[in-house]
Order: sequence, then structure tokens, then C-alpha cells
Amino acid sequence: MNGVAWGWQERVLEVFSARAARQRYTSRIANFNLRRAYDGAAKGRLSDGWRTASTSADAEVRVAGGLLRDRMRDLVRNNALAAQAVQVLVNNIVGTGIRPRARTGNEATNKAVDAAWAAWSARCDAHGHTDFHGLTGLAVREMIEGGDLFALRRPRRTRRTSPVPLEIELFEADHLDAARFDDKPGTRITSGIEYDSVGRRTAFYMFPDHPGDNTPTFGRRFESVRIPAANVAHLFERQRVQSRGVPWGTPAIRALQDLGDWQVAEMVRKKTEACMVGVVIGEEGDGTANITPEMKDANNDPLESFRPGMIAYTNGRDIKFNTPAHAGGVREWNITQMLIISAGFRVPYALMTNDMSQANFSSNRAGLNEFRRMVEMVQWTIVIPMFCQRIWDWFCDAAWTAGVIDSPDIPVEWAPPRFESVNPWQDAQTDLLETRAGFASLPQQIGKRGWDLDTLLAEQAQALEKADNLKLVLDSDPRKVTRVGQAQSSSPGEAGTTTPDNPAP
Repeated sequence: MNGVAWGWQERVLEVFSARAARQRYTSRIANFNLRRAYDGAAKGRLSDGWRTASTSADAEVRVAGGLLRDRMRDLVRNNALAAQAVQVLVNNIVGTGIRPRARTGNEATNKAVDAAWAAWSARCDAHGHTDFHGLTGLAVREMIEGGDLFALRRPRRTRRTSPVPLEIELFEADHLDAARFDDKPGTRITSGIEYDSVGRRTAFYMFPDHPGDNTPTFGRRFESVRIPAANVAHLFERQRVQSRGVPWGTPAIRALQDLGDWQVAEMVRKKTEACMVGVVIGEEGDGTANITPEMKDANNDPLESFRPGMIAYTNGRDIKFNTPAHAGGVREWNITQMLIISAGFRVPYALMTNDMSQANFSSNRAGLNEFRRMVEMVQWTIVIPMFCQRIWDWFCDAAWTAGVIDSPDIPVEWAPPRFESVNPWQDAQTDLLETRAGFASLPQQIGKRGWDLDTLLAEQAQALEKADNLKLVLDSDPRKVTRVGQAQSSSPGEAGTTTPDNPAP
């Protein structure tokens, strides 16, 4: 079973001491297992240049986080692939907004809380630019592009925008004072984050103004201030046991930069290939060949560069044209590199490049399904608990303090935006069959589409009542029309009635 047989040495030794024979056999098994170690951990000529470290995630982020953030921001500003990848992620994770609904079990209380949230969230931005959904989209973009995002609770004494005295301000990762360290009894400060004796976060040390802002003003503050952790929502992805995040496209940074440099070099080469140049050559006036001819243009000026369609002259009478070489495989190389980049960003190739030629309907749908699983995981394990839920708790506390709602603890249900269907008719048929078979409930199917059950049913009842008052029979009204368009009747036995003896088609 283990690949090591009981050898003749053990058989001979067993005659004198069975215990010694077993010990020898055990040692041989251990040596054999050592020789079967992981190939990935083998050391030799092929892995001499592979440098690894056993540092913690925080130590690695502390050293490389700032540079990774700066490089990724530069790529998003100047590289079309990076900009598109970030936009696709934000569109799918946030979209038009991740919407909350109060779930207290009391319909009147739910409506009151939802109304208060709607009024407050429309003007919750401390800078006055957008609403809660806009803040969520910006927060996710900062997390993807820079690795971190800090949302600060700003209680307001004056109710400037709504009855709830609360505003939300977003800080980039640069605001955290990563150079602040301290170690006191019961308190530890590492990279600007303060922890208690059991490792819980108690405060963040942040710069009030962006340290990279070079605006010439005397009012900027360069010293970090302590902000209690209860007033900060830190949004980042934990890939290891770590305290800060890194840009999502970190595995693709080198590939993005190399592809950009290669495309520039390829463009220069293509321009050089396009330079059709004619050179007049021949013999000198005395009949001897010109060993080192001097190349000039039509104005008798020396030539130092070529341009398309030019004629260069030497002391001769014959003319010859260059034949630029054609280089193939450019498209294949581009596609290969872009596939690597899309994998580093966790974005499907077709969505990042808008190139649908590499996918058919089935493969595109399978790829989108896996991408949607990743998006749902990010929504429910990162964005909602680390950002949305924190802000909801702040809102409930502020609204209760202001007397707008009756309790500071309001259960909430979150509804991320629904995914657009690749085949709406087929998906609708599947949802219908699942609901009729009992595999899913009607509230689940409505919630999956981003709608609120109570709101939808109320609108449906209002629309049907209005249609009845106007004596209209709509094909979408299941009370009067079957699924195949036949009229239904309330009297048994009439035409179109659905009964055991007259089932609907």
C-alpha cells in the first residue's frame, strides 16, 4: 500500500528481534515519503530564480500595498482594458443599487422605516454629490481599484438634508496613516489601525485631508486623528487573514503593462513596415562603384530617417525599393495576453474586451454563470456585511435617536440587482416550473428579480381593480384568461371553464 516492501534485511532481523525489524521498516517508509514530497517544493536548477517568503499578509501589504495601488490607478486611467474590467465589476456587483427592506413582521412599521430610509438615502452623501446607491458604487470601485475604502459616520446636529441627522463620507485608502505604530499594555497600533488585547479593532488613525492633495492652501491638516472603529466601515477583500486589501487586478498588473508596451512597439514596427522607400543606386561618374554611398533627398540634404513614399538618392542611376517583412500572429498573441489579464481581474474575456467571437451561446452562458457566482459571493460576503449593513445600523440608530422610528434595531433584507438573462423566455419558463413544483416560492422569485413582494402585489391588485372598474379583460389577468389565452368563467360547465372534466390546455 505504501510502496515499501518488507525486505530481506527485515526478515533476517525479525528472527533475532521483531521490534528492531519493525523500527527499521518504519524508518524506510519515512525516508520513502520524504522522497515523494511535492514537486512544487522541489529545489533545483529549474527553480533557482523562484524567491518566496513566509511573511504574513499584513507584512506583504504593508510593503507593497501603496505601490500596487498607485500602479493600478495609473492603469485604470490610461489602459482601456483595466478601465473596462473595473467598470464591468462595478456594474455587476452594484449596478443600480443594493436595496434594503425592513423586515420587522409589522407591515406598518416596515413601511415607516422604508419611507424614512428612502428620504434619508437620497441625500446621505456628506459631499452632496449622490445618493446611497451612488456611494455604494463608488465604494466598490475604490475597493477594486485601490484595495480599501473607508466610510465614515458623520452625525449632524443640524438636520440639513433629512429628519435623520446622519451623513456618510467616503475616504480613500491613502487617508489611513499606515506609518503609525505603537504598542502599549492592552492596546496595539499597526499600520494606523488600533486593536485591543483580543485583536478587535477599536480605532483608525486617518488624515482629515488626502495626503496626496497638492493644492496650495494653508488649511490642510497633515496629522492623523483617531476615529473610533464604531464610526468607520472598512470595505476590502480578505484573501488571507489580513487587515487591509490589495487591488483586484494585482495578478494582471505586469501583464497589462507588458501588453501596453508591446502594442506600442508593434505600432512602431508597423509604421516602419509601411515606409515604402526607393533608393537610387549605381556607379560613380568615373565608372567605379561607390562603396559607401551618401544617401540624400531630392533637396540634396542628408537623410537620417525614412517616411512613406520617399525617394532617396545616391550617386547612381538605378532605383530599388525596400520590401518590408510582414509579421503574423499579432491577433493570437493579443488574445492570449488578454485572456491572462481577464483571469487576473476575474472578469470574462468577452465582457472585458467586447469580443464575442471567441464564445458561442453555450460557452458564454457557462462563463457568465461562474462569473455571477463570484459576484453573488462578493455581494453577500463582502459588500453587504462590511458596507451596506454597517450604514443601515448607523441609519437606524440615528433615526431612532431623532424619534423618526420606534427602535434602533430593525431587521433588514437586502436585494442586490438582478442579472440580465441571456435567454429570458427559457429562464422565465424554468422559474414558473420551479414555483409550480414547490422548489421555490413566489416571494423568492420576486426577490430574485430585485422587486419587493408587498410593493409588487399592491401594484398588481391596484391595476386589476382599475381594469375591473373599466370592464377590461387583459390577456395577462389569470383570473379571466388561461395561460394559452382562453377565457375563463366562474360558472362550472361553461366554455373555457377550468374544471376536472374540462381541464385547461
